[in-house]
Amino acid sequence: QVQLQESGPGLVKPSQTLSLTCTVSGGSITTNSYYWSWIRQPPGKGLEWIGRIGNFGTYYNPSLKSRTSISRDTSKNQFTLQLSSVTPEDTAVYYCARRAVTSVPLYDYWGQGTQVTVSS
Repeated sequence: QVQLQESGPGLVKPSQTLSLTCTVSGGSITTNSYYWSWIRQPPGKGLEWIGRIGNFGTYYNPSLKSRTSISRDTSKNQFTLQLSSVTPEDTAVYYCARRAVTSVPLYDYWGQGTQVTVSS
């Protein structure tokens, strides 16, 4: 059973960098079969894909690319999100999820989500 767990601060000040970690258990993040993704949901809005990382590369939402960095620590089976220069519009529940390496995005395992609020 694959499990994903997000961790990181729940409150970030404007202009600072949001940093979250996803710890994966029950499966290796170095598999060729999956990407490891970050997705968020602002209050009252739909899901927004942030980016993904895997053996075939790292990909970002063009609208967030200039502020986003996703990396991984294979020794800890973790991957991380850094979002710089945050504003209150970055307030959201942030999820990590596993996505199959397919042309159509298919997410089969998700973390429970973590609330991040951007406020001074």
